[in-house]
Amino acid sequence: MEFLSPARLWLLLLIPLIVAGYIFLQHRRSQYALRFTNIALLDRVAPRRPQWRRHLAVGLALLAAMTCILAFAQPKDKVKVPRERATIVVAIDVSLSMMATDIEPNRLEAAKESAKEFVNNLPTKFNVALVNFAGTASIIVPPTTDRATIDRSIDGLELAESTATGEGIFTSLQALTQVPPDPAHPNDPAPARIVMLSDGKRTVGRTAQEGAQAAKAKNTPVYTICFGTDSGFIEMDGIRQRVPPDRTELRSIAETTGGEAYTAESAGELKDVYKDIGSSVGYDEVDKEITARYAGIAMLFTLAAAGACIALATRFP
Repeated sequence: MEFLSPARLWLLLLIPLIVAGYIFLQHRRSQYALRFTNIALLDRVAPRRPQWRRHLAVGLALLAAMTCILAFAQPKDKVKVPRERATIVVAIDVSLSMMATDIEPNRLEAAKESAKEFVNNLPTKFNVALVNFAGTASIIVPPTTDRATIDRSIDGLELAESTATGEGIFTSLQALTQVPPDPAHPNDPAPARIVMLSDGKRTVGRTAQEGAQAAKAKNTPVYTICFGTDSGFIEMDGIRQRVPPDRTELRSIAETTGGEAYTAESAGELKDVYKDIGSSVGYDEVDKEITARYAGIAMLFTLAAAGACIALATRFP
């Protein structure tokens, strides 16, 4: 833990001095009691009380004092705050292999539902763009804060032939150029991320590595989610075709751009993946003063010490 005013922590040295003084007074008190030679009369005048109650009250008071000093030193901690100006491009693979049913109900429908949940859990001021790619790539929705439009557009995605993974990255970068400028920071580019949902296996267009290099040059990490299992298949014209995911290609995209690569072999796993991505791209860790937290703890200790003292007072003759 760090403090904004660490010099004030020297006041903590008062605590052991107070403890030493308390022990000294306790020892002196016991010596004084032994001078009272009429022990029977002493028991009637000042009957024995459980010592732990007195020690408990003093201990609570000391804890309250220590916590007050910590609060006085203005402690700070890392807290997560939303990146209000971030832009997320969700790029969804709509190639025919995405109709494989190894993820229920199929890869594409599972991707749609989890993508909508991910988008709707982002901070409201985030811009979100939607890109789809199959044989070509298209910007379906330019960057916007309108979540309803994004949801409707995700629901409307349809399957198409071929897979242009590289084109999907290039088109996502193009979508980022359409982010509305921030009047307060016109020359300061907002942080951006691309979240690519695909089962890999590029078949047409520029290569995935070309797209990854372009994203790296733009300082735009790509988070990839690889869909499907090795046993996935589709049926075309009555012929069953195996469509295993290309994890290697998607992992390479993420590594090149500084993003993260995930795999999703079930709808349940997708929710955990999106939660992880949301915490990675949605928040910054900043230092924030947490004096109020320690002041509240000190108040609780003070009230407890006061209660203990009152309990002792009611037992005095």
